[in-house]
Amino acid sequence: MNTTDLTLDPIPPRGPARIPRKLGAPWLSAPAIIFVALCLLAPLALMLRNSLNRYDASELMISAVTAENYAKFFGDAFYQEVLWRTVGISALATAICLVAGVPLAYFLARHVAPGTKRILLLAILIPLLIGNAVRTSAWMLILNDQGVLAAFLGFFGWNGPLGLMYSSAGVTIGLVSVLLPFMVITLNSVFESIDQNLEDAGESLGAGHLTIMRRIVLPLAMPGILAGSVLCFILSMNAYATPVLLGGPTFHMMAPTVYQQIAKVMNWPFGAALAFILMAVTMILTIGVSVMVQRRYRKWSE
Repeated sequence: MNTTDLTLDPIPPRGPARIPRKLGAPWLSAPAIIFVALCLLAPLALMLRNSLNRYDASELMISAVTAENYAKFFGDAFYQEVLWRTVGISALATAICLVAGVPLAYFLARHVAPGTKRILLLAILIPLLIGNAVRTSAWMLILNDQGVLAAFLGFFGWNGPLGLMYSSAGVTIGLVSVLLPFMVITLNSVFESIDQNLEDAGESLGAGHLTIMRRIVLPLAMPGILAGSVLCFILSMNAYATPVLLGGPTFHMMAPTVYQQIAKVMNWPFGAALAFILMAVTMILTIGVSVMVQRRYRKWSE
């Protein structure tokens, strides 16, 4: 055989290895799934397991599988009152943030020049750079009976006690001050994404400003309103510093109660049960309201 007749096929260049199309998405999402499983699901599973253990004053926690910690919660009116107080104050603080945040965010999105708006948004964000304990301490100086607000009202003849410290009103004020920036920032981006031509079209057809807000702006902004409300409600349900500092030792909400059971009473199983109940109630209420609002939103969209 003549060696000149032999032809060698060219070796194709080797490119980077490709992940099969069917396996691409699972492989790419695997690190995130593992991270969530280790950092979120594993602690929740451990908390659930601890909530089924039995408390002992000498050994702190005895391994068992019992529902006595949950029975203690549902059988004690005090802890149920703490839970419903937490839900009520959280819902009220969220509603106030929504009522105050919608017009403020809409004003920033529609009636403020871009340069001025950046300055105002920065001023709204600055309080988020300060810890909740520091901000709440400032509210203690404002709301106490000899504080700044009492001195200001004294110029108008008010000499009685304010009664805002160590009360649900004071806690609500503190929570609103903490949560309002989250609501405003969320709604501002939502209002900016709505085409202003839709509002101009409604105005050209004779609709007033309130009608435009009710029939055009608010339905389009409903997903953002829901997101901001859910965020504020969750943060309020789990607030710790504000209820402790403004509510005082006799005012109880769920997060400080969980901390007290775990860190002071050292009743880890019951503290874990309270934490799991708080998480479950927050999740149920959040999902329930989200489903209701989404159904209403779909009716508006039809």
